[in-house]
Amino acid sequence: MTSHAPSLNAIRMFEVAARHLSFVRAAEELHLTHGAVSRQIRLLEDTLGVALFERRNRAVFLTREGAAFQLTCADVMARLASGIRAIQQAGESALVLSCEPTLAMRWLIPRLGAFRERFPRIELHLVAAGGPVDFRRGHVDLALRRNDFQWGTDCHAEPVAREWTAPVCAPALLEAGQLHLERHCQLHTASRPDAWPCWGAASGRATPASRTARYEHFYLSLQAAGAGLGVAIGSVYMVGEELANGRLVAPAGFVEDGSDYYLLSPTPFAGDARRLDVLGWLREELAATRARGVDGDATK
Repeated sequence: MTSHAPSLNAIRMFEVAARHLSFVRAAEELHLTHGAVSRQIRLLEDTLGVALFERRNRAVFLTREGAAFQLTCADVMARLASGIRAIQQAGESALVLSCEPTLAMRWLIPRLGAFRERFPRIELHLVAAGGPVDFRRGHVDLALRRNDFQWGTDCHAEPVAREWTAPVCAPALLEAGQLHLERHCQLHTASRPDAWPCWGAASGRATPASRTARYEHFYLSLQAAGAGLGVAIGSVYMVGEELANGRLVAPAGFVEDGSDYYLLSPTPFAGDARRLDVLGWLREELAATRARGVDGDATK
């Protein structure tokens, strides 16, 4: 704006006075004195070089120029208010959630639509990553992780679900409804190298294998299992769809493997409604998935 342009403060006072056709009521709405409103409008008229009000018998009326200017000011103030609300809502609602890649692909992404319907004011941005998280450098607000590493004491952690795992394979590998582990290739993954030993210890069963194959990511070992290439350890949260449609079976059943999923935050959850909403939703959805996979018929 140039030095001859009217101030936004004066425009605001004019808009209110024009709406009420009263300097007194404008002063009441703006919590100012009648004199302050009158002076600002006089300055505005001097700056514009036109009279905006006619003052007659202690009443004010809009001139033709004032009526036209009122429409412009009302539109400007409405647009400004709308822009401010949009910025405030975006600043309050946008959260960046970092999630382990396989869990993100197989469980979280298919549920994001339901999350948005339930929490329309929370914009959740997803980043697929695992292991330690640098919240500041990574521009991350929350991280969903399994407790297979140590996070710092300055990280706020809330448990969301226990991990349940089971050997999973294509139905074609079953013999009379039974899975003979020793007759099939055991599929391992570099991202969860202890998956088989943990399941064996938790289930109390031996895990013999005629041969083994190793994949870089957990996701790839599950894909290989679905393709009939062997038996992989699957998390109940990541194989639910395949169990439901019959592409995978888990005849040995799921057991808690001793690990847990946590939601991590650089700031406390208490007092932040957005973080608490995400935390509560994750707990509910993971519990429902676990119940369907562990207690339902999908494992049969």
